[in-house]
Amino acid sequence: MATSTSVWRYANPVEFMRVSGAALPYIWGLTIATLTVGLVWGFFFTPDDYEQGSTVKIIFLHVPAALMAINAWLMMLVASLIWFIRRHHVSALAAKAAAPVGAVFTIVTLATGALWGQPMWGTWWVWDPRLTSFFILFLFYVGYIALWEAVDDPDKAADLTAVVCLVGSVFALLSRYAVFFWSQGLHQGPSLTAARQENVHNVFWFPLIVCMTGFVLLFVALVLVRTRTEIRARRLRAIEALEARV
Repeated sequence: MATSTSVWRYANPVEFMRVSGAALPYIWGLTIATLTVGLVWGFFFTPDDYEQGSTVKIIFLHVPAALMAINAWLMMLVASLIWFIRRHHVSALAAKAAAPVGAVFTIVTLATGALWGQPMWGTWWVWDPRLTSFFILFLFYVGYIALWEAVDDPDKAADLTAVVCLVGSVFALLSRYAVFFWSQGLHQGPSLTAARQENVHNVFWFPLIVCMTGFVLLFVALVLVRTRTEIRARRLRAIEALEARV
């Protein structure tokens, strides 16, 4: 019971603002350091691939962005389920805050995928299963964000967007596992797997891991900042509503 209480107390807006405010400077510091090391290492201190040349270095942006595009939606799903079950407003606001961040990661994934695919496939876009599922995931991001803006009642908006999040999770999972379901697609298999021998070479693998860590930290930092902004905006609307009734 004590553990449960200690976990759920962070759903209190006051406690969340206190803890996140204290943690953010450290998270930003780690984010900047990790991204700087990973991207500089990856783009300037790794060799060209014998087949793909320097184009292969897009992997240091493409793979981490794709990872976070998918996991951002899954984080939104968890936050939405917490809202459904516990009715904690911080969880609903965290899901709302994560959506634009995840949408940007999805755009980066599609853009870098096009840049990588053009010299490899001879075209900027193909209706490959993974590319298509990522594009549909992006449309779900747009729809999710639009629905929050279209509904005036915050609680009703949280309920409706949670349903959208649940449906969209199917495409988030398809984006991750499409290469296993449809082997005829042009997209390569996963760059990182539990089977170590199937991963990329160490010279690319180590800086890629650093870049992925940096993207995870960047996502956490941005979501915390945006969630804090949403909490402040909610407080401001409550004060304005109270003043209007006086």
